[in-house]
Amino acid sequence: MFAGTYTALVTPFNRDGGVDYGRLRALVEWQAAAGVDGLVPVGTTGESPTLDVEEHIGVIRAVVAAAGGRLPVVAGTGANSTAEALDLTRRVLDLGCAGTLQVTPYYNKPSQEGLYRHFSAVADVGLPVVLYSVPGRTGREIAVETVARLARHPKIAALKEAGGSVERASAVLDACDITLLSGDDALTLPMLSVGAQGVISVASNVAPRQVAEMVAAARRGDYAAATAAHRRLYPLFRDLFLDTNPVPVKAALALMGRIEPVYRLPLCEPSEKVLAQLRQTLAAVVPADP
Repeated sequence: MFAGTYTALVTPFNRDGGVDYGRLRALVEWQAAAGVDGLVPVGTTGESPTLDVEEHIGVIRAVVAAAGGRLPVVAGTGANSTAEALDLTRRVLDLGCAGTLQVTPYYNKPSQEGLYRHFSAVADVGLPVVLYSVPGRTGREIAVETVARLARHPKIAALKEAGGSVERASAVLDACDITLLSGDDALTLPMLSVGAQGVISVASNVAPRQVAEMVAAARRGDYAAATAAHRRLYPLFRDLFLDTNPVPVKAALALMGRIEPVYRLPLCEPSEKVLAQLRQTLAAVVPADP
């Protein structure tokens, strides 16, 4: 169901700290014109922890409307409270989303049985679910056995794998039939080589056409072109994580003039050293009209 390049979309803010819906719509238009395959608003990159419920739903509604049916939208409606994840998912049920991204519950560190019950309850709402395993942020990995168990649910469609291991990607695909999506830009190409179907990308916020072309080349079997693209893009993949995501990617977009350099505490602007490195990398990697 989900394949290719899905952009984990940033949430632009105005200087007064509110959501900048005008720039958000412009970002969606740019992404669509650049040829990405889908959008994922209000995930980690969309600063979901600091958006209130009305902003959360407002951003998703705005992205769906701006996409206008051209791109599928996978709404970030995860939470570490099952009740909250259910509420957010029900709120977007009739907005026209293609699916929902569900992060592993964070901080409370549930057991694998708890994870199974949590994700199953959200899947029962009816939207296709993309599981999101990112143990570096959540403190819990969705075990391969739990992924395999969840994959039997008719509404659990995919796994965004951001554990930093291509071997684990292979283990998941060996254990069950589920669409695998890379959650790490720098590992997208090797994950595609072992059977992943695409990426939920941070870097495609900044270089949508180039990332989409790399993924498309690999998916059609042209690994020479895909490898060359990966090597060109690798400095960007690396430098977008010089600080906590989404700080560098929002800084890069601000340097490109596409958003204001505004974050919500506890996130704040990057250091001058990081900004200098981002300027250098953008000049070398991202064309003037990407």
